[in-house]
Amino acid sequence: MFAGDLEAIFDTYFERNVPLSGEIIITFVDGRGYRADPRRPIPQELVDRWSRLTVTDRDVVPTPNGPLRFVAVPLVDETGDAGGVFVAGFYMQERQQVVDDMIRITSVVLGSIFVLASVVAWIAAGDVLRPVRLVSETALNISESDLSKRIPVESDDEVGRLARTFNEMLDRLEEAFATQRRFVDDAGHELRTPITVIRGQLELLGDDPEERKQTMELVNSELDRMSRMVEDLLTLARSETPEFIESHPIDLLDFLEEMRVKVAGLVSREVVLEKADVGVFTGDRQRLTQAVTNLVRNAVEHGGPDVEVAIGGIIEGDRVRIWVEDNGPGVPEDVQAHMFERFYRGLPSRRSATGAGLGLAIVRAIVEGHGGTVGLASRPGRTRFTIELPAVPFEEEPWPES
Repeated sequence: MFAGDLEAIFDTYFERNVPLSGEIIITFVDGRGYRADPRRPIPQELVDRWSRLTVTDRDVVPTPNGPLRFVAVPLVDETGDAGGVFVAGFYMQERQQVVDDMIRITSVVLGSIFVLASVVAWIAAGDVLRPVRLVSETALNISESDLSKRIPVESDDEVGRLARTFNEMLDRLEEAFATQRRFVDDAGHELRTPITVIRGQLELLGDDPEERKQTMELVNSELDRMSRMVEDLLTLARSETPEFIESHPIDLLDFLEEMRVKVAGLVSREVVLEKADVGVFTGDRQRLTQAVTNLVRNAVEHGGPDVEVAIGGIIEGDRVRIWVEDNGPGVPEDVQAHMFERFYRGLPSRRSATGAGLGLAIVRAIVEGHGGTVGLASRPGRTRFTIELPAVPFEEEPWPES
């Protein structure tokens, strides 16, 4: 196309290419400068050096404008002679300055982005973690005497659900602490009464033998009452532990026959066995005996001297029902809701002189320990307490390997 016309080649190159900042392009034809696009003055000694080249020359040389890196390539014609020279180079200082400027600009941009992102992240994190901070602050402000603090729930995400769960936990703790305080207050009150009686009797104790005998009988009676109360309190305390219930197979008919004989002797009257299914269920025989005994005693104490008591039990599918029934005056509806509370003893006119109001609370603890429920249905002339239990245990222990 160019047929060895170096000038045409160089002209075409300059028409199609624009040197970059700090770059120089110089061409020579027949030892003389032909065309150039220098961005800085070029020392004459370099021009003389390039114009006489016959082989490729590349070097870095110092100049008044800083180091110059170049490559000079001679263009050889058909005869092997160098008819021209093409030189390309750039001032390293300017190129380095461009790189430095780009690095500086990039650093400023990236730094600004980082600062902006950090601010946005800090604000977002503050909004997201605010409920967590509230949880921490609320936890620090909670004391045994004040569990009323709550965390405002403003979202339905994971943090919002955490705050809601924390509030529900505080509700349960507040109720548990209130129940515990009532229990301690009631226990202290109930234990204080026999102690006061004993102290008063001992202070008034005279020298008369008969008087001493009566006083000791009264003191022993109050001590027995305290002993029963402490034993009941320990039973209720143990009801919160996993080992409270020790399950074993129980024959329902055999259990009810035994209960009929046992409670009849304890309450000094006949107890009727209404019904007893044939079958086996799983439970803690000792604890269930204690529960049925407490129900029979309750019926006798509150039913009057002529009350008739009956017990029974059936197995229906996977449930066992055991009941204690009496024909006493019944339990008022407003009293029924509190019958299984600790230290609750019903109407003042029907309170036992020796009871502490723990018998039915123990019944409920035993039944719930079996995974069952206890209910009360009452009207004048008929009161029935019903214990309903699963016919199989919750966790059957595997037989030991032989």
